[in-house]
Amino acid sequence: MWQNTANLLHVPQPARRWIRRLLVATLAGLLSGCAAALLEFAIHEGTHHLIGQYINPESLTMFHFDWRILVLPAMGALVAGMLVHLFAQKNQGHGVDILTRAFHHKQGRMHINSPIIRNIGAALVISSGGSAGPEGPIAALGAAIGSTIGKLFRLTVHERRILLVCGCAAAIGAIFRCPLGGALFATGILYSEPEFESDAIVPSFVASVVGYSIYMQLWGYSAPILEGVIDLHFTSGKDLLWYAMLGPMCGITAIFFSICMRTVETQLRPRFNMPVWMTAAIGGLCTGALACMLPQVMDDRYHFVQGVLDGTFMEAESVKHYGYWMWAGLFGLIVIVKCMATGLTVGSGAPGGVLGPSVFIGGMVGATLGAIGLAFFPHSFPEELRQALIPVGMAGVLAATMRVPIASMVMVTEMTGSYGLIAPLMIVCVTSYLIGRGWGLNHEQLRSAADSPAHAADPVIHLLESTRVSQVMTRHWPMTITPDMSLDEIIARVQPGTRPVFAVTKDGQLKGIISASDLGHVVGADNFLMASVIVAQDLMTENVAFISPEDDLFSSLAIFAREDHEVLPVLDLGDRSKWLGMLERKAIVDHLHERLAQTHTQAFSEHEGLGALEADLQVDQLILGVSNTHANIQKLFVPLTAVGKSLKQCDFRKQFNAQVIAIELADGSIQTPPDLDAPLRTDQRLLTVVWDTPPASDTQDEDDADED
Repeated sequence: MWQNTANLLHVPQPARRWIRRLLVATLAGLLSGCAAALLEFAIHEGTHHLIGQYINPESLTMFHFDWRILVLPAMGALVAGMLVHLFAQKNQGHGVDILTRAFHHKQGRMHINSPIIRNIGAALVISSGGSAGPEGPIAALGAAIGSTIGKLFRLTVHERRILLVCGCAAAIGAIFRCPLGGALFATGILYSEPEFESDAIVPSFVASVVGYSIYMQLWGYSAPILEGVIDLHFTSGKDLLWYAMLGPMCGITAIFFSICMRTVETQLRPRFNMPVWMTAAIGGLCTGALACMLPQVMDDRYHFVQGVLDGTFMEAESVKHYGYWMWAGLFGLIVIVKCMATGLTVGSGAPGGVLGPSVFIGGMVGATLGAIGLAFFPHSFPEELRQALIPVGMAGVLAATMRVPIASMVMVTEMTGSYGLIAPLMIVCVTSYLIGRGWGLNHEQLRSAADSPAHAADPVIHLLESTRVSQVMTRHWPMTITPDMSLDEIIARVQPGTRPVFAVTKDGQLKGIISASDLGHVVGADNFLMASVIVAQDLMTENVAFISPEDDLFSSLAIFAREDHEVLPVLDLGDRSKWLGMLERKAIVDHLHERLAQTHTQAFSEHEGLGALEADLQVDQLILGVSNTHANIQKLFVPLTAVGKSLKQCDFRKQFNAQVIAIELADGSIQTPPDLDAPLRTDQRLLTVVWDTPPASDTQDEDDADED
């Protein structure tokens, strides 16, 4: 249907591809935004009716035992673990690693049922006080929505991968309220290096904006996630010293966070070998015990971080009595306990994400450094700097744990509504990323696009996309006939051993196509007796698939595959009745071989390092042509006894039990076959076939000589 509509509107093939991608990206954004809003509603209501009845994470309550706080996280994790165990695929991960694995290794395929179950489970875990975030599960669900749309619309593998990224972008952009950051996060989370999935950037922008708009329409365009930051600015070069310290602190914290996660995931869980619902329940119980010490670790909406930013806690007389060192110790302790609690919750197998906890932990790292600054300089440490360290720290830890430094800067900027902290964000995110990138929490990331199976064919695809049909098509098709040409005349034009395709034309217009199979049906039937009566118009196939001169070869190959043809007609896009020629599949293959050969030659001529390999590659190809089970190939220096002599004079076959098949000259070029009369030199190397046993012909000659 889409193809027919595009044909009627005379839309060029490249434009069709973009329109199709943006339309399905819009749909993915719409559904992912709705899913994010629904998850937010479930967590909001669940938290209010469950753990919210017994704790207030915004308060300074500490070391207060309550058996309900101890047990409730275990119960929530138990139920969520049972759901995952019964209805979802096991051992998938905590969100973003699931979609990363699907992008690289599963051709963008994600089943939607498992992410749905995990989102339900995550809502239960978070509502009952588990230390987890909703962002990872909703990112996986958004990606699954995009993948499912690609499957329903029968899109290509490449487009399905793009939609997977679009769904993630929309979900993250909605749940974090950062449309630009969500798009950059989704396109950058696939790689551990600061690299983006370029083909998915524009569709991700569209999907993220749509998802964000739907989410905010349902929840209201309220204040940023972290309020009070919009007026903060980087105003003094002296502050760089504090940001220079914050970056390493965030990187080291990210490493500790990763150690907590890996300890539970890879050491404790495998050692006990229990079902996921049991390990999740035990992890929830341990989290509840930690929450009895510090209930702030159950904060999933950054309420405690907001209180620290506002400074309301520090105005309490009881706190002033202990001084700012107490604050620094408390904030540092919360960082450590939050890392442990998240490792126990998510690492034990309970559904949930680590993005939200990373942001919370980063905010508390910034708060810790701010409290240390106040402790050293109680009368001169700027209040704006103390506040600014908190959002910058949020970005720093996120940059290291997720290995997305650029996206982290943008996300925190949008989450706080402040663009005045760009400079410190850049310093902290880059420093933290460089220190902690080896300990990232997404184990499915590949280093760069060059390592991804999704980009294995990129050089070939680029060559095909950069070539238009008009450059390769045959304009004067030799097998052109008229509608009234008889069958016997058509058969007479068929060359033996060929499978021709006839273009039936009249007055420059294409009327139809006659393939070899069409002729075969008639020739093998009784209709062959009426060969002079049957004409081309009776045999031809009308309304065949076609391409236009402006189409690229890559999109044309997709039509070849869909129609299972070897030849396609080329019609004028503006006037579909005007026939311009034919495009053969073989012509595309020949053009590709030619372009690859040119690229190969250019690469080896321009790069010295590659040029040094060219001779070895030539030798390897030569070796592939030698097949002798009794022989091995060796590259030898010219023996001193053979220097100055020709191959004929040396008689390598008898003296060295070897046959010289090529000579590597001093300039690295390969001479094959070798010149038998040229004198050998010391700067040459000989490519020889060395026999473990003498060749049969030599052995026979020796036997004959013995008999004589």
